[in-house]
Amino acid sequence: MTDIATHLSECGWILRSGGAKGADTAFEEGASKKQIFLPTGRIPGEAFNIAEQYHPTWGVLPPFVMKLHARNVLQILGENLDCETKFVVCWTPDGSEKTTTKATGGTGQAIRVANAYNIPVFNLYNEGRLEMVQEICDCMEMQYSDYLL
Repeated sequence: MTDIATHLSECGWILRSGGAKGADTAFEEGASKKQIFLPTGRIPGEAFNIAEQYHPTWGVLPPFVMKLHARNVLQILGENLDCETKFVVCWTPDGSEKTTTKATGGTGQAIRVANAYNIPVFNLYNEGRLEMVQEICDCMEMQYSDYLL
């Protein structure tokens, strides 16, 4: 994940992450350009409204867990909720990219929000997803190479 983030940074991508242990920190270590959204930071009220729409048990969550899920909304839609992420790269033990299960864990919220906004999700648990992410980066480099002199 660190290598993926390094490569995507070299291609001009900006990482959006949430500071969680594991995948988030691995991606953050490799990214030179990043926006890190922490649950202890400023989270607009609208992010909570969006999070509520896509979380199956919102009403029973403790306040801090609600902040975690609202933070995931910022990862997908940006700090002002007006700049959608182009794609999501994640890893979950169930390989979820569309339908989430309990095994998907907290990443499921980001996946559900991404799906609601038609943002592609590449779950590295699934075979071939690493190559798909590489292809996205290569396509971006080709687009920019048209403008290099």
